[in-house]
Amino acid sequence: MVGMNEKSENQPLAHVRQDKRGEWHEHLLDEHLRSVAVIAADFANHFGSSDWADVAGLWHDLGKYSNEFQQYIKNVSGYANRYEPEAHIEGKQGRVDHSTAGAIHAVRQFGTHGRIFAYLIAGHHAGLPDWSAADTGPKALSKRLGEEQNHLLDRIPAQTISQEIFTQPRPTTKLCGGAAGLHLWLRMLFSCLVDADFLDTEAFMDGDKAAARSGYRDLSNLLTDFDLYMANKSASAEATPVNIIRADILRQCRKKASLIPGLYSLTVPTGGGKTLSGMAFALRHAVQHKKQRIIYVIPYTSIIEQTAGIFREIFGDNVVEHHANLDPEREDARSRLATENWDAPIIVTTNVQFFESLFAARTSRCRKLHNIVNSVVVLDEAQLLPPEFLQPIADVMNQLASHYGVTFVLSTATQPALGSFQLFGGKPFRGLDNVREIMDDPDALYQKLKRVEVSVPEDLLTPRDWESIAAQLLQHPSVLCIVSRRDDARELHRLMTANEHGKDTLHLSALMCGEHRSRIIRYIKWRLKKNKPLRVISTQLVEAGVDVDFPVVYRALAGLDSIAQAAGRCNREGKLKDAEGILIKGRVVVFVPPKPAPSGPLLQAAQATKSLLSGYKGDVLERNLSKRFFEKFFSDAPSLDKHGIHELLTQDARDCQIQFRTVAEKFRLIDDSAYQTILVRYGNNDTFLGKLEKDGPERWLMRKLQRYSVNLPKYLFAQLEKNGDVREIWQGIYAQVGDTLYDKTFGVVIDGNIAPDDLTV
Repeated sequence: MVGMNEKSENQPLAHVRQDKRGEWHEHLLDEHLRSVAVIAADFANHFGSSDWADVAGLWHDLGKYSNEFQQYIKNVSGYANRYEPEAHIEGKQGRVDHSTAGAIHAVRQFGTHGRIFAYLIAGHHAGLPDWSAADTGPKALSKRLGEEQNHLLDRIPAQTISQEIFTQPRPTTKLCGGAAGLHLWLRMLFSCLVDADFLDTEAFMDGDKAAARSGYRDLSNLLTDFDLYMANKSASAEATPVNIIRADILRQCRKKASLIPGLYSLTVPTGGGKTLSGMAFALRHAVQHKKQRIIYVIPYTSIIEQTAGIFREIFGDNVVEHHANLDPEREDARSRLATENWDAPIIVTTNVQFFESLFAARTSRCRKLHNIVNSVVVLDEAQLLPPEFLQPIADVMNQLASHYGVTFVLSTATQPALGSFQLFGGKPFRGLDNVREIMDDPDALYQKLKRVEVSVPEDLLTPRDWESIAAQLLQHPSVLCIVSRRDDARELHRLMTANEHGKDTLHLSALMCGEHRSRIIRYIKWRLKKNKPLRVISTQLVEAGVDVDFPVVYRALAGLDSIAQAAGRCNREGKLKDAEGILIKGRVVVFVPPKPAPSGPLLQAAQATKSLLSGYKGDVLERNLSKRFFEKFFSDAPSLDKHGIHELLTQDARDCQIQFRTVAEKFRLIDDSAYQTILVRYGNNDTFLGKLEKDGPERWLMRKLQRYSVNLPKYLFAQLEKNGDVREIWQGIYAQVGDTLYDKTFGVVIDGNIAPDDLTV
């Protein structure tokens, strides 16, 4: 082993690494600080804040000038004859705090405005801190700023320590939208800093991995690929009434793409080709207005595979699919470098990943935020935004559109009522008030694309039993039935397959991993295309973005938006004919299931539907009825800001006192504290699981393994761990043991049963 070279003896180090030949390499601290400053400033230039990011980059590791840190990094590397790649990461016992010093210096030099730098610098390893916290909680920034660090400043070069001139506006101006927008602006700066830090560290630690980040094609080239794909698709499509309408929707999206950036809605009935038409708008708009990338946001992890697959078919490896499931909670050197920064031109992600990141505190979750700036964000199935977080979501969308150059497209068949209005009791909802519709005449479009008749029982209070529903389904050679609970799907599937006429009935739920669901959906499409008999029992995951086309669809009573989405899986192509060859409408049957929908938004939506449809004789899919449904649904919600996120972020913002960590813990679209992700054994993924256990997380590997993940309630996970059915194969990442946990029909099974109350998708 070769020891540290002579040039580092008297020059402070940022990092060290050992190559395959056993030779040591040093990353000088001064070089690291200046490189991070340049990269961070370049990122922040997209929102007019490069000076702020430059200083944050220059000061983020001032604490590494201390004798304690320099002795530590040398002791745990070459001088002590052992290699410690995580020496520069704080948070574990025995490691040296090197982030507090720069935070203290920033406040001493810039006063209250210095707190901005203090948040960034103090949090660049452990995450953005709260300003104040209970004595038993994580250490608050206000406490850390009171610590003694005077002994350090004499060792720092004068050109580094002295930064006084700002050429850009202060954050209290329009730069970040005032006090209400300060938290987002600060998170954006934090994103620039931590991504720059990660990238510069990665370039030193693993140059090959850093080089692999480049090579994406620009959006103008991808637009050419897209137009060619659509031209070929159009040339081979039948000239059916539905396809003629889809072509006109595509034409309108292309035409409107030249409009100025801002907030848009794309209101198209299910089956109208929203996915590709929305991408046509996004690509042309991005090229026209020099946007950085397109971010396609989908409500469920369980349905992301189809959309990402369509885009990969067109754009190849220029598409990154990113879920929240496998972000390691505990960070080490390898996991930090494996986290996503959304540097690809097209990102396909989930509501959870997108919106939770905008309120996050952890470095790995915040890292990508600066790459949302100057992008086009398509919110697919926008009606599924959770009502209990609707106010902070609307607030952050307005901020992104007004101050960060983001164009939003709200794409759905059932547009939610997101304009400002008075809630029950008179409290105002601050909505999205400047949304422009892309379609010329949505009402006329809905009439042209009407392909189904929806029947609703007159009695919406009396439930039916599963036996009678199964018997009715068996009368149809090809039928889809959608329920709101996983245990309901399994029970109905059991009854169907117990009958010799229903033995080939298929099952779909989120207890199946993504790879499994994709295979089943491909098989479903093949059977439908070949006109083979097919019965499918599914949870609501099939409603959004899964392009299947059944002549008959049954839907357990749910929100009016869910009924409309279910209708979109019926006679989707408008080709359904009777025995004499005459075109007819598909049939959608709403029924009252034996058990109500699970408590929470699903139950509230079903109750709002009951209220609207009682005595109603008109068209269930009429757009005005949908508008009334959302107004009632939102007004009846207990709160559109359940955890008081807005107040937590703004009450002391003028003094730059923000509770970042508390907000991140409260803003959980899915309460992941109640869930645990496991990796299941399916298909040929043993090699991937083995590599993760041996070598740890890498970006490409985590992308692969996302398709084999399933979320389970924590109490069920604890049972599996106790029984030895799962084990930890990397820090915080658990995988299936043995072959009995995962079933080829249902996915994850636990002692042969599914817990009914928690498993609802």
